[in-house]
Amino acid sequence: MANDVMNRNFDFFDPMNFFNEVGNLGHDMFSGESDMKTDVVEHDKDYVVTAELPGFKKDDIHVDYRDETLRISGKSEVSQSAKDDDGRILRQERHSQNVARSFYLPNIDLKQVKASFTDGVLTLTLPKQTEVEDNHKISID
Repeated sequence: MANDVMNRNFDFFDPMNFFNEVGNLGHDMFSGESDMKTDVVEHDKDYVVTAELPGFKKDDIHVDYRDETLRISGKSEVSQSAKDDDGRILRQERHSQNVARSFYLPNIDLKQVKASFTDGVLTLTLPKQTEVEDNHKISID
């Protein structure tokens, strides 16, 4: 009998399974599901930034560049739910989420930036400025 009790709910008490079994207690907090998965690749002439934004629409995404920092943010709101004849929610798995990321990418040629959003993936190509004047001589009077 003691063996049955220990074996019956072993997964429930397994520390590796704890957050998955207890009503998904840590689902949003630990899974990183609300994070924006992003890759930043530097080439000789440009940066390519790829961000996964599943469930977002193009109009829900904001991208800007200032102070040599690229900022990507998104706000997704879904308000659909399944209801029975009495209007009670049986199960609701839709949620709203806000995500934002910032990346320091200096010397961008803003006139040549290209952006596309296809199948939940935002791709930005940010060409580097070819001539950057960072050596300023100051005359002393």
